[in-house]
Amino acid sequence: MNFAGKTRLTLVTLVLFAVCSLPCFSSEVAVLKNGFSIKHERRQVVGDVTRLYVSPDGTSFVDVPTAEIEHFEAAPVETAPISRHPVSGTVSNMSFPARPEVDLNQVVNDASGRYRLDPDLVNAVIKAESDFKVHAISPKGAQGLMQLMPGTASQLGVANTFDAQANVEGGTKYLRELLEKYDFDVVKALAAYNAGPQRVEHFAGVPPYYETRAYVARVVRDFNKKKAAQEKAAKAASQRERTTSDKTALPGQ
Repeated sequence: MNFAGKTRLTLVTLVLFAVCSLPCFSSEVAVLKNGFSIKHERRQVVGDVTRLYVSPDGTSFVDVPTAEIEHFEAAPVETAPISRHPVSGTVSNMSFPARPEVDLNQVVNDASGRYRLDPDLVNAVIKAESDFKVHAISPKGAQGLMQLMPGTASQLGVANTFDAQANVEGGTKYLRELLEKYDFDVVKALAAYNAGPQRVEHFAGVPPYYETRAYVARVVRDFNKKKAAQEKAAKAASQRERTTSDKTALPGQ
């Protein structure tokens, strides 16, 4: 099955709404009792839940029962932002050997073509996983653009998870394998990418982990946004062509 085209995904809203109290601003990681962690820009107590804002502008958030939060800790210090186009193989304050610059668009398109996936889906996963930071490392040890765990990377044949091309190649291959495993159920495949196939099988679907649900929602939302923008641009172009054609057909023009 090919995911190229105008596939549209939908997902039930994963957050609850309640009366808000005064927010507490912070740049932290919320560590949950189930072992998962959620990085957020700020938090706010809303009744018996804590609202974690995962985007700086406050448009994306997830509500977590306060009783399920083990503790908060300072977010890892991130390196200087890396431009997507092109991607540099060096990061300040870290000892990585210099590498040739890589066109990440080309890397994603090539890997998506090999594994017959929509590059917009792969890009949405990369954005949710690492925000396009080549040397991103999660608190649990996932590494690189598509946040491969060392064991998974080894199974996929990825020797250097901080090599953009190798990481995207391995991550895209893994995503394709998960899609095939779950009969191309994108939501289940994304949940398995985040939480592991064993948990998806145990719960017969998306695990009841807030981090996983928020992750799936972010990927789906970003993918849908790209497709909506593409459709809007295509319609506008088609309308311009019709207008030009009509003017050409007018007598005396």
